[in-house]
Amino acid sequence: MPFANIRDLSVYFEQHGAGPRLLYISGTGGDLRRLPRVFDRPIASRFEILAYDQRGLGQTSRPDTACSMADYAKDAVALLDARGWDRCHMMGVSFGGMVAQEIAARYPQRIDKLVLACTSSGGIGGASYPLHLHTGDSLEMRARRQLMLSDVRRTPAWQQAHRDEFETLVSQLAAALGMGKDEPGRQTGYLRQLAARQMLDTYDRLPALSMPVFICGGRYDGIAPARNQYAMQRQIPHARVELFEGGHPFLLEDPAAYERIIAFLQEA
Repeated sequence: MPFANIRDLSVYFEQHGAGPRLLYISGTGGDLRRLPRVFDRPIASRFEILAYDQRGLGQTSRPDTACSMADYAKDAVALLDARGWDRCHMMGVSFGGMVAQEIAARYPQRIDKLVLACTSSGGIGGASYPLHLHTGDSLEMRARRQLMLSDVRRTPAWQQAHRDEFETLVSQLAAALGMGKDEPGRQTGYLRQLAARQMLDTYDRLPALSMPVFICGGRYDGIAPARNQYAMQRQIPHARVELFEGGHPFLLEDPAAYERIIAFLQEA
């Protein structure tokens, strides 16, 4: 399995495909063992994609040290260095979009085009839902809460009318969230990530971004709501924003989303 020794970490990564280079940064609790992966999506046939498990998560090492969003950004740039990538396109999803904003603010010379998906800037631009308030939840409760937050159409009335469908979704998501839960340091890595997420505030630095930026999100997202996407657009010169059918996982729900992202990245 491919690992890169960078900073204080042994980082698990995968690199597949051919075409322009694209660094993909995953969301909260991301684990490349969890399906579907970016390599299973339409974008994988158009780009050479580098994806990885962030510190404390998946198969990457889990140092029990406090870390900031800057640390996650430095990890990503160190991985680019290790792979010999001077510049590339970058796509950050949810928490990954927060990391991508930090990279763009600190290391703009490393990014050709930037995609920010279902994420937030913090500060005046608004924060994503405070997941750190629910760290004591069981996996089932975490799955139920996430399903309700990720799509605001899943009201109590909807859940009552679609009881079997909702319970199936809860079981599936709880199983996915539980992947690796008994591995040493996994819970600590997750909590470290939530702590960094809680402190995010890139809003005042966004006007300095000069690379082309495409901001996208789901119309019914209650974790990173549409207003947060528009707040980032107002701060970033020449950024464009587009909303798609679906909630927080709109990339899996609306085929048009990846079509538009691919078109943006391929524009001359």
